[in-house]
Amino acid sequence: MASLPSCSAAELTPLLGFAANATAAADYICDRFTATSDKFTNTTYAIDNTYLLFSAYLVFAMQLGFAMLCAGSVRAKNTMNIMLTNVLDAAAGGLSYYIFGFAFAFGGPSNGFIGKHNFGLKSIPSDVYDYSFFLYQWAFSIAAAGITSGSIAERTQFVAYLIYSSFLTGFVYPIVSHWVWSSDGWASASRTSGSLLLGSGAIDFAGSGVVHMVGGIAGLWGALIEGPRIGRFDRSGRSVALRGHSASLVVLGSFLLWFGWYGFNPGSFLTISKSYNTSDIFYGQWSAVGRTAVTTTLAGCTAGLTTLFSKRLLVGHWNVTDVCNGLLGGLAAITSGCAVVEPWAAIVCGFVAAWVLIGFNKLAEKFNYDDPLEAAQLHGGCGAWGLLFTGLFAKKQYVHEVYAPGRPYGLFMGGGGKLFAAQIIQILVIVGWVSATMAPLFYLLKKLNLLRVSKEDEMAGMDLTRHGGFAYVYHDEDGSVHPPPGFMMGKVEPTSGSPSPLHNTTNVVV
Repeated sequence: MASLPSCSAAELTPLLGFAANATAAADYICDRFTATSDKFTNTTYAIDNTYLLFSAYLVFAMQLGFAMLCAGSVRAKNTMNIMLTNVLDAAAGGLSYYIFGFAFAFGGPSNGFIGKHNFGLKSIPSDVYDYSFFLYQWAFSIAAAGITSGSIAERTQFVAYLIYSSFLTGFVYPIVSHWVWSSDGWASASRTSGSLLLGSGAIDFAGSGVVHMVGGIAGLWGALIEGPRIGRFDRSGRSVALRGHSASLVVLGSFLLWFGWYGFNPGSFLTISKSYNTSDIFYGQWSAVGRTAVTTTLAGCTAGLTTLFSKRLLVGHWNVTDVCNGLLGGLAAITSGCAVVEPWAAIVCGFVAAWVLIGFNKLAEKFNYDDPLEAAQLHGGCGAWGLLFTGLFAKKQYVHEVYAPGRPYGLFMGGGGKLFAAQIIQILVIVGWVSATMAPLFYLLKKLNLLRVSKEDEMAGMDLTRHGGFAYVYHDEDGSVHPPPGFMMGKVEPTSGSPSPLHNTTNVVV
């Protein structure tokens, strides 16, 4: 919001010359004017901080979505393990981001590589950041860690989760977010000092690269170094499906993630009460927030439907899990350009994202790569496509409103190739940085025997061997002949000749 004009008693007094005490009258009028102006300013800050806090709550709710999606995508014998790792991502990530991560990301003034102030939230709140901004950015950091946990599910030691999650949220992710989102970052389109990358800066509005690619590439290296789950590929190298145990949890998690994305993308404006000073008094940042929610929705819907019909043609049946992953791929892709593209372009983004995901999944099978949640393919592959999409379809008007007038915009929209080149550079740098930091970490954990569980533990399931029991009773069709101690529910089968519930039997194995 533009600041109100100031009131000067010295300037006002001559205009009140007719008054008996013009100076006192001018002082009184200016005092009342200043009080009113301060009230408007305070209200604006309150509205913007409330909006940001609400967005932070939505993004944090995505952790529940991740937990449900992960739980449904793994076999029942590892349900408790994967849900516990999602809790760990939030808890360990909260402390590491508080102590180190926020300072590395936004601790300015600093150099273009890394922030160096505000460790432990020192000097917060300030005229630049308030506590709400920290909470919002923390929710983003643990989202990146949650992505990685899906790639290495069902075979990773608990201590490895602790180590990688703290390192990712406290160091690896904050550095990338500093490059792209800090006003000091070398690739930031919001850079306020020094020259912009290619005169443009890389536009990654809500994190297709900063969040999704970082989490996806980290998960890629973790899964590669660990190797596939036992039984995922047969001796001839052919793929064997190890299906998740609950499509219901997958759908629940997908809808929760979709819901949280409305804090992820529109919330990245950080403020809502800002006018663009156009002739349309009803048009301002509040309109851009709404448009961003629309582009987010359309990309996800298009990707989900494209995946539905594409997989029907490829495999011959309708698969709800594939549709949910396709939908999330579209949402991950639009996250970069959601604020600077037209709604029709979001449909293009979602359509291509679905095929990017399908293509990377085929490639993963060919190279015997095992990712239970398709996290590297979905978040890494679709996130990279989202950055390229922004460089192609960013609209001039929206780029100038959201960032600054005179900036390069999308190649296909007549804006030249500078923005597209900056987007390519961002992709290459993120891949290089995450590979250079996370691959050695996972390799070191492997050498120290801290990465993968034993063969016996993996076959039995980590819920039983590492967490004291199963999340709930179940019948695992690929389980051992001799089940572990406890009550295991068998299948409910009708007796021959009668469908009556009275004649059904329940087999209980002790």
